[in-house]
Amino acid sequence: MYAFKALIVLLAALATVTGAWLWHVSAAESSVLDLADRPIDPFAADGTAATVLIFVRTDCPTSNRYAPEVQRLFDEYASRNVAFWLVYVDRGETPVEIRRHLVEYGYQLPAVRDMRHALVDMSEATVTPEAAVFAPDGEVVYRGRIDNRYTEFGKGRAAPTRRDLEQALDAVLAGRRVLHARTQSVGCYIEDLK
Repeated sequence: MYAFKALIVLLAALATVTGAWLWHVSAAESSVLDLADRPIDPFAADGTAATVLIFVRTDCPTSNRYAPEVQRLFDEYASRNVAFWLVYVDRGETPVEIRRHLVEYGYQLPAVRDMRHALVDMSEATVTPEAAVFAPDGEVVYRGRIDNRYTEFGKGRAAPTRRDLEQALDAVLAGRRVLHARTQSVGCYIEDLK
């Protein structure tokens, strides 16, 4: 009898978690827009090994300095079945401004506008740039900095000594657990919409 009750509790917990995930996905679908103002789901692609969200703003100097590194990671991992998305978090940024930003900084990866911060909330992102890596089952397996080049806002090293996002992606692709699943990002704060 105890085993049966434990099974019921486990199934109820699983349904709650699954329901929460599905709610987050449907919320994201309704408030995440492509640059033509159409709803888009960054998690819709089947068969991806991971989905990476990079939270950015056009006016964040730290985020902008990471453009070459973000593009390098996209170039390296997109061919390995990793989906990348730039997620613009400032509701005031228009598609025209974002397209200009993409060209100015040499981005070749897809971009979305997170109008109600559905992806920000789902990822628990707090600054730009910040990365979130999702496994195919929707679990956030990494959230944090791209690397450790910046030690605090406006202060950093000439070159990083640890490439956290790259290490996380290598672990996911090798089927290993990400050792440092949470790191502290340095950049421009994402304003709360509330």
